[in-house]
Amino acid sequence: MRLGTVLAWMWGVFGVYWVGAALGAKRKSVSGEWGGLRVLRWSILAVTFILLLTSWLRPGPLGWRFVPQHALFRWLGVAMTIGGLLLCVWARLSLGTYWSDKVVLKVNHQLIQKGPYGRMRHPIYSGVLLAIAGTALAIGEWRGVVALLLLGTNYLVKARREERILAAHFGEAFAKYKCRAGFLAPKW
Repeated sequence: MRLGTVLAWMWGVFGVYWVGAALGAKRKSVSGEWGGLRVLRWSILAVTFILLLTSWLRPGPLGWRFVPQHALFRWLGVAMTIGGLLLCVWARLSLGTYWSDKVVLKVNHQLIQKGPYGRMRHPIYSGVLLAIAGTALAIGEWRGVVALLLLGTNYLVKARREERILAAHFGEAFAKYKCRAGFLAPKW
């Protein structure tokens, strides 16, 4: 089986899990997100995966290699992809019904500090970015780096919006949490 096919299957299985897990999330929220931002974020996500998982964008600079074509880079990339996806699943399970793809607070929202949230404030974004970086390394082409930068910028903006909402809602508890847990990387 080709590497691209394996990576596409990994992301596909993860996507099916993610959509299925979303069905158990709380529906009601006390704050909302403008629909236009969601459309923009979903568009960025679509472009990211088109860059990563399709070969029709290979002509020109996007198809140039940023690492040599070597099994070490392919296997390291696959391992990073698996590790990132597993981190996402762990973080999603830790959030339970408080997870949302929107920047919102749920009814009776709690500040989750268990699982990977004990050491980092945005482990889902960290996991996705690690998996994207792994996929980019495995394919070894600049289109993967562009995908990582695109989604990384999107997540940086989204995470900062979430932090403003959490700080306003949880006040001192969130300030203390920020001192203990890193933004996208674990704080030890």
